[in-house]
Amino acid sequence: MTYRGEGAVKARIVRKLTEGLAPTALAVIDDSHRHAGHAGHHPEGESHFRIEVASAAFAGKSRIERHRMVNALLAEELAGRVHALAISARAPDDAGGPSATAG
Repeated sequence: MTYRGEGAVKARIVRKLTEGLAPTALAVIDDSHRHAGHAGHHPEGESHFRIEVASAAFAGKSRIERHRMVNALLAEELAGRVHALAISARAPDDAGGPSATAG
């Protein structure tokens, strides 16, 4: 998986999702700059993320189950620096969603 940016939090997110889900596509986008001045914003960034992930691990799972899987993998980050996480999780055969590895 590849991603833009060198942030330590983002790198941990990419590593944990890659190890836990073996995704066919993964995009981790730091949207912290869009939340400057809002609750939970960290002055150094890496507080608000958007994740687009496709994994066979999601096959047959509901949207809520998929989100719970991602949240469980990132529990440490969500208890710390990460204030908000927007998740788009799909199985490779689902329509829409991420189609390439990017970040």
